[in-house]
Amino acid sequence: MASKPSASKAKKAHIPITGMTCATCAATIQKGLSRMPGVERAKVNFASEKASIEYDPARVTLSKVKNAISRLGYEAATRKSIFPVSGMTCASCVSRVEQALSGVPGVISVNVNLASEKATVEYIEGTEVADLRRAVKEAGYELGAEAETLEDVTTASRREINNIRNRFIVAAVLAAAIMALMWTPSFAGKPYLLWALATPVQFWAGWRFYRGAWGALRHRTADMNTLIAVGTSAAYFYSVVAVISPGLFAASGQEAHLYFDTSAMIVTLILLGRFLEARAKGQTSAAIKNLIGLQPKTALIIRDGKEIEIPIEDVQLGDLILVRPGERVPVDGIIRQGYSSIDESMITGESLPVEKTVGDGVIGATINKTGSFRFEATKVGKDTTLARIIRLVEEAQGSKAPVQRLADVIAGYFVPIVIGIAIITFIIWYLVGPTPALTYALLNFVAVLIIACPCALGLATPTAIMVGTGRGAEHGILIKSAGALERSHQIDTVLLDKTGTLTRGEPKVTDILAIPSSSQEEVLQLAASAEHGSEHPLGEAIVKAAADKKLKLLPASDFNAIPGKGVRASVAGKKLLLGNLKLIEDTGLSMNGLGIEAERLREKGKTVMFLGADSRVMGIIALADTLKPRAKEALQELHRMGIETVMITGDNRRTAEAIAHEVGIDRVLAEVLPENKSREVKKLQKKGKVVAMVGDGINDAPALAQADVGIAIGTGTDVAMETGDITLISGDLEGIATAISLSKSTMRTIKQNLFWAFAYNTALIPVAAGVLYLAFGNSGVPSGLNFILGEYGFLNPILAAAAMAASSITVVFNSLRLKRFKPAVT
Repeated sequence: MASKPSASKAKKAHIPITGMTCATCAATIQKGLSRMPGVERAKVNFASEKASIEYDPARVTLSKVKNAISRLGYEAATRKSIFPVSGMTCASCVSRVEQALSGVPGVISVNVNLASEKATVEYIEGTEVADLRRAVKEAGYELGAEAETLEDVTTASRREINNIRNRFIVAAVLAAAIMALMWTPSFAGKPYLLWALATPVQFWAGWRFYRGAWGALRHRTADMNTLIAVGTSAAYFYSVVAVISPGLFAASGQEAHLYFDTSAMIVTLILLGRFLEARAKGQTSAAIKNLIGLQPKTALIIRDGKEIEIPIEDVQLGDLILVRPGERVPVDGIIRQGYSSIDESMITGESLPVEKTVGDGVIGATINKTGSFRFEATKVGKDTTLARIIRLVEEAQGSKAPVQRLADVIAGYFVPIVIGIAIITFIIWYLVGPTPALTYALLNFVAVLIIACPCALGLATPTAIMVGTGRGAEHGILIKSAGALERSHQIDTVLLDKTGTLTRGEPKVTDILAIPSSSQEEVLQLAASAEHGSEHPLGEAIVKAAADKKLKLLPASDFNAIPGKGVRASVAGKKLLLGNLKLIEDTGLSMNGLGIEAERLREKGKTVMFLGADSRVMGIIALADTLKPRAKEALQELHRMGIETVMITGDNRRTAEAIAHEVGIDRVLAEVLPENKSREVKKLQKKGKVVAMVGDGINDAPALAQADVGIAIGTGTDVAMETGDITLISGDLEGIATAISLSKSTMRTIKQNLFWAFAYNTALIPVAAGVLYLAFGNSGVPSGLNFILGEYGFLNPILAAAAMAASSITVVFNSLRLKRFKPAVT
């Protein structure tokens, strides 16, 4: 029985459920939910198809409730949306936005990405977006509208970049004027002029920092905005007091210094850093923008026999669309008239054009190379392959790797610690610092606040994840989450399904042997004529082989299928038998010396068909499920990376061993039923292996789910995008090594970023606090370092701002180096 939460903690949720067919289904779900710890009451209504629950959010989350419903065989009706978020500056902001959204009733999961400035929110159908927006606004940020079209995904970030740029330009002009005035001889009204110039920089250009700091204060936390707002305000208001009441300083025997230049330049430099950072972050999502750019703007449809050009958004299911040579295919569909060669490299990563004819599927955004054709639209708008790929890449870029969650936790404690260090710094230098003590104490206080950079810490992981997942998409590799990208670099064993993964999944004629009185062409022609019209895969393969050789099929009569053995037919006056060894033995036909060759072919794992005529065997045809192109090279690359390869199949051991030997597989697991494949994955994991399972994404679903990383093989529009952690769109095995190599490069970049972020803060916060006074306090700073360290080794706050901006930019540009990543197999 579920435990009863306290009334103050209890929450209610109404969850739409799909898949129920009767009242028994509702009772099953209700019973399952009622047993969950933390759920006080659960009631499921079959008529309304909703579950109403009361639960304790401290003990159970809606995400767990959703998973429980899935385990029972049903689905909670949820929606996943991506919203732009403005106003975030560091990892602390990310945490606060996530907390605000998670607190909205109906929200199941939240992932906020600082680099892309987007929030990926999964919520129960019916949850009001206005509630999400209100919660984020109360936290001190702005939640934009969900993107309705592909072009919308970059609009919000472009507006934000323009806003920062405009504020930076104004701040830079005013700060330059202040700096110039600071070096001019004193004149009446100069302090007031400096004050007037510094004020718009402080409160207009720097308003974003105050707004963020106020949002943090309301939630009793602190973030990057807090550090900047407090630091610049200290310098600004100190100067204001010096302008209004200089006598206060004179009374205590101190000179009234003005630091309007310090506050203005700090705001200007930080805005410059934010602008450059935003521009660079825009490049991390270049892959998304490139994919969006592939979408044609218009389509040429055929209506009432007329060609009409319409916007792509107006294309409807069933529309007949004309595509000419050199044009992009507007949406997904099936060719109804004509044929062509289509370049699908932008979607699948496959470099060679693909021949298409009537009945073949085409993918939107691919390029028609040769002939014109007409096709029927089968997927439009958000359902096209391109739109789904963009959606999956966006979700992956918005997800969090485990290493990022650790960085976010550290960043949450970082800002309060820095504020504490700054206060201690001020007190120490005010009490024991050189004259004027108040001035040096203030400047060191400001320097500590400004130089500390949780931004670099917050950007270290998401920027690399964004570039890495985007680069994967450009090579036809869809990485579903940051966690999958992180886990992939640890893979040491790759388990591959045979049929459809290592092989093409369809039989093909590989060998034809004929007795001396016949020929290979005659054997194939007679066999294909006998099998013409057959629906058996082996028969279809023989007919196709004859067509490829342009052999004319002869009329057949007296056709008779012999179950489990083969067929009988009369062709060109000959009574033919075509089938397996059992058929030949039962009819007592002479092997004509072909028995030894047949056995040799069987040992290679091939299926042997015998063609008999006039009481003797006149030829044999061997068929096999052939390897995919470059499969051997792909596995060689995995071996070069030190990864063990294992083939798993339901085929007999002889056939499996033959394929494994040909391609270079390390180990074979043969005669494994589909339902037992996940058990084999578990066995490897118990031995300490980090396993990637590679399969077709349908029959191998349990094994893909059990593996540390599930890699689904897909082809074109039939790609199993919802299965596995990684999807290889083209179906080429080279993508396995490329995905692992990309993961290793991405993780290496993340570690470099985190090292830089930690090293920067560890080294420079003590410098800003004045530790170098111990080295230069008595002897003085060398003349070349005066501008940087001042008279006693104290860091100039303006340079602290420049260093802080440089720290974030360095991390982003280091992540952008991943754009130069090249596939492991070329």
